[in-house]
Amino acid sequence: MAKILITDDAAFMRLTLKNIIVEAGFEVIGEAANGQEAVQLYETHRPDLVTMDITMPEMNGIEALEKIKGIDPKAKVIMCSAMGQQSMVVDAIQKGAVDFIVKPFDKTRVKEAIEKAIS
Repeated sequence: MAKILITDDAAFMRLTLKNIIVEAGFEVIGEAANGQEAVQLYETHRPDLVTMDITMPEMNGIEALEKIKGIDPKAKVIMCSAMGQQSMVVDAIQKGAVDFIVKPFDKTRVKEAIEKAIS
């Protein structure tokens, strides 16, 4: 079973994503409220996949993506973005993100993105 780390500064978004992920049959091994926490939890738990919000305090998703890729070049990160963040999404993909999902989350799309990323 794939172990997933959820990163979002909004508790409601983390909960929404967690429910979708668990319902899809995956395990959530941690939740981070910002990029800095995500990097620390990645180092500790080495999840199979990270969902990463782009806009967060402390350290944004792009910076956290770069740090995680620095720790583990094979790390799989799916970016989560609101509409209108296309340029940041392109930046994230160029820096190694495997996919992106748009908020508000579509259950089917989230499940497909995770399955594609870990296969």
